[in-house]
Amino acid sequence: MKTDSPFREIDPQSDHVLVRFEEEDLMLPLGENLAGALLVAGVMPFRHTPVSGAPRGPFCMMGACYDCLVLIDGMTVQACMLQVAEGMKVGMPSADRVHDV
Repeated sequence: MKTDSPFREIDPQSDHVLVRFEEEDLMLPLGENLAGALLVAGVMPFRHTPVSGAPRGPFCMMGACYDCLVLIDGMTVQACMLQVAEGMKVGMPSADRVHDV
């Protein structure tokens, strides 16, 4: 799941908090865009499509495409529309949950 990332943090000196993606603990910048922070951390894919199982990740970064869907607190949400908060538990939505948005 975690890969080398071509993305870089804007302010590496900012406060970082513990966030869990699937079974991996990550230190992400507090208050930054969740989708962007996960990309910087090398997380890909965010989910798999329900029909073909193709991997998906952020595309538009403005809430229009739904490719960055993740599971937080049992709800399927767009990672690009959220800010990093301490203690977040983020997961990949199962294929049958993607339509809950």
